[in-house]
Amino acid sequence: MTTLAQASLSRRLAVLSLASLAASATLAQNSSYEPQRGQAGKDVIWIPTPDETVTRMLQMVEVKPSDRVFDLGSGDGKIAIAAAREFGARATGLEYNPDMVTFSQRRAQEAGVADKVQFRQADIFQSDFSSATVVTMYLLPELNLRLRPLLFKMAPGTRVVSHSFTMGDWTPDETARAGVGDVYMWLVPANASGSWKLVANGLADASLSLSQRYQVLSGDGLFGDLRASLVRPRIAGEQLSFGLRDPKGQLWQFEGKVAGNRITGTATRSGQAGVPFEARRNGDSAPIAGLASTAELSASALAASLAR
Repeated sequence: MTTLAQASLSRRLAVLSLASLAASATLAQNSSYEPQRGQAGKDVIWIPTPDETVTRMLQMVEVKPSDRVFDLGSGDGKIAIAAAREFGARATGLEYNPDMVTFSQRRAQEAGVADKVQFRQADIFQSDFSSATVVTMYLLPELNLRLRPLLFKMAPGTRVVSHSFTMGDWTPDETARAGVGDVYMWLVPANASGSWKLVANGLADASLSLSQRYQVLSGDGLFGDLRASLVRPRIAGEQLSFGLRDPKGQLWQFEGKVAGNRITGTATRSGQAGVPFEARRNGDSAPIAGLASTAELSASALAASLAR
């Protein structure tokens, strides 16, 4: 081998050696990284969620192996990892801090769920998590409010759970206190607002006028000149139920499913077998009441924090 070739080979070996040392140093640094309670993040400081709170959060949204869980601001990854390890779901953690992402990936490997869990370095407000069936979070009130319009664009029935903080005046469907943590759960509701033509055997010339504020439904049944209020109307995800008294004084109970501009289900009168019913929306739905712009939500959250 010539001297020139030997020198070239030596330089290449030196470069490879330096690259290997750098990679080893980075790996060692990532392996030794440990998050510190109270450390600053992009929008929040990091406080770990207690184990009993994590378990209760996932119980309240009834996580199943078929679910796709997204943890927004996933921190140390424990919620996403628990969703996979304890409930068999596939989970994705979205976290802005790249060191926390690497730490979470390491923890998923150690927990034996790396095939079910992934962590992404991401800004939650710039990320697409629309495929989620379950959304978990431990953020701040103003961030929850900023997320609220995004959540209402998700598929009806999507389950949302938050540690410690609510969604403003969107009342939770279920609450709990687990250990030292408050937990709040919501179902994203379908939009059932508007005017509907109602068809069911034994019920003639009927229509519905429905209004909706978040998941709280109200409205009337219309039979010509007779207007009758709905009895105990309720919407939970895409499932809708209400009672309605017809012109003969008979009380009907309706149980159905909202799918776009159509509601289908079963209508039952006391002592009689149920019959299929269908309702079709006349025109467009009205916006769900209560959903404000991001600017209005931010102002509201700021005012609330100053008032405390």
